[in-house]
Amino acid sequence: MSESTSTATTSAASSAEDNARKVQQYKDNLISRAETLITKEFPERIVRLNALLDTPQFSERSFTDVYQELNIPVPEPILVEGEEGSERKRPRLNSNTPSPAAAVDGNGTKVHALPTGRVECNKPIGELVCIVKPIIRALVEDSNLLKMWISFMIPKIEDGNNFGVSIQEDTLAEIQSVETEAAAFFDQISRYFVSRAKVVSKVAKYPHIDDYRRAVAELDEKEFLSLWLVLSEIRNRYCSLHDIVIKNMEKLKKPRSSNADSLY
Repeated sequence: MSESTSTATTSAASSAEDNARKVQQYKDNLISRAETLITKEFPERIVRLNALLDTPQFSERSFTDVYQELNIPVPEPILVEGEEGSERKRPRLNSNTPSPAAAVDGNGTKVHALPTGRVECNKPIGELVCIVKPIIRALVEDSNLLKMWISFMIPKIEDGNNFGVSIQEDTLAEIQSVETEAAAFFDQISRYFVSRAKVVSKVAKYPHIDDYRRAVAELDEKEFLSLWLVLSEIRNRYCSLHDIVIKNMEKLKKPRSSNADSLY
């Protein structure tokens, strides 16, 4: 074996050992971080979420507090001239005459620009979203950390004495369920804005129809209730995860008893 080949082999072995050491260090740090999270930080977050749910923003606000007037005026009706006693006909839209704020036919108004400017997002709902989104993100990250923590503690597959392993697997499934549900909360928020934008565009196109305006208000009320429910569910999920992990901490960390061999 040449000297260069020997050097390359030694270098590769050293690199592999270094990578293995770094991976093990990552696992040890993650396990320590997860144990601190579940024993110290989870109770703190539960208390903080309870306090947030008791604030006037969530506990005392009524549906009328999240109502916001749309910046879309109702245009004056178009007077149709016709002979007395004859049937009224729908006026035809002259393509050379811009009419951004008047309903002129059954297809609605051609909206090129709103006469009073843009229609802003619902401000009270936006404030609540800014509060809730970081909390959702924290739950997703915490669930992911706990999921890896339990995965690292699952022992190698063996016959018998697997009751502790089944506890680990059940807890892991519960954590994965929480992670999936928390990620879906983000989708719920984005769908609200998309749905509201579609209804607002209907108001701009059919400004005389009050049902579309009412639909916007109903969406805002629904989202306010949904944000309160999301915050409550996050609090409940933290409670359930803390409870199940604390109750089964011994089996989660040591799924197989050390004196199993003495039974035979």
